[in-house]
Amino acid sequence: MKRLGLVFLCLLQFGCNSQTEEKINGVSFVGSREKVEQEHIDPVVAVNANYAAVMPFGFLRSLDAPKVIFDTDRQWYGETKKGAMQYIALLQQNGIKIMLKPQIWVWRGEFTGDIGMQSEKDWATFEKTYSDFILTYAQVAQDTGVEIYCIGTELEEFITHRPDFWRGLIKKVRSVFKGKLTYAANWDEYPRTPFWEQLDFIGVDAYFPLSQEQFPTKLELSSGWQKWKTRLAEAALHFEKPILFTEFGYRSMDFTAKKPWLVDRNQMDVNLEAQAEALSVLFSEFWKEDWFSGGFVWKWFIHHDRSGGAGDNRFTPQNKPAEDVIREHYGGLR
Repeated sequence: MKRLGLVFLCLLQFGCNSQTEEKINGVSFVGSREKVEQEHIDPVVAVNANYAAVMPFGFLRSLDAPKVIFDTDRQWYGETKKGAMQYIALLQQNGIKIMLKPQIWVWRGEFTGDIGMQSEKDWATFEKTYSDFILTYAQVAQDTGVEIYCIGTELEEFITHRPDFWRGLIKKVRSVFKGKLTYAANWDEYPRTPFWEQLDFIGVDAYFPLSQEQFPTKLELSSGWQKWKTRLAEAALHFEKPILFTEFGYRSMDFTAKKPWLVDRNQMDVNLEAQAEALSVLFSEFWKEDWFSGGFVWKWFIHHDRSGGAGDNRFTPQNKPAEDVIREHYGGLR
């Protein structure tokens, strides 16, 4: 308890010495096959979001394939450069600020944190094509006036093996994009990410395990957060950078807080209340901390009327009690 108290005493000083900014109340706005229309933006406004993450994609054929493929005719519209710009423009017309977050998808959905090349030649090719990918969208970010640009998502092995590449890439991005930068580290990766001092936010995909229970109480969820919260606070203090949850969320199913990162197609029973309770606790634990900037709920589909719902055990909060929780918290903390 003494250690925890000292950390938060220091963070109080850190918070008092930093400029208070509006919290980022964001949604992860998923790219679709088609253009976005006003009817797709209205539910984002209605949930009181003030930010959206727009996510164009690049693709790898395997974990050791050296070429990043992006902005092709075979991609969905919302995953391309043209689509990202159209999404950004309409969101901005509605007063929604933007984090542009280009991501990699590996064929069959393999985990991007395991990407690694087999030879120096392949590493060179991968670095070149990844740079092209990130710098292309850095220029989009600059041209469209977005507030935040995310230079990568959950790429730990790539970063571990090629840290100098990343430091150089950040400098190149800074020469193109004049807004704020982050990187989306996985929940168990961020303590080892070596370049936070070069960025503006410590970005964390916040899928921290909190409870082994089928339906944990709010007290159990809050207790489960404490060790992780202390470590996040210490990171914010050490680097003098705020924490940003580049992704956060829970599936609407039993055991939702046991392994929140699970994206499999399991048939776990739908549990709408568990999702809502877990989100409510997360908001209560973090949104009023000076060292915390906010985050982006995972994930929000453009066709709100047919997304989520009472029989869905996936991440989206749409048409579930969790949507009401988000609306309430975002509405009170704008």
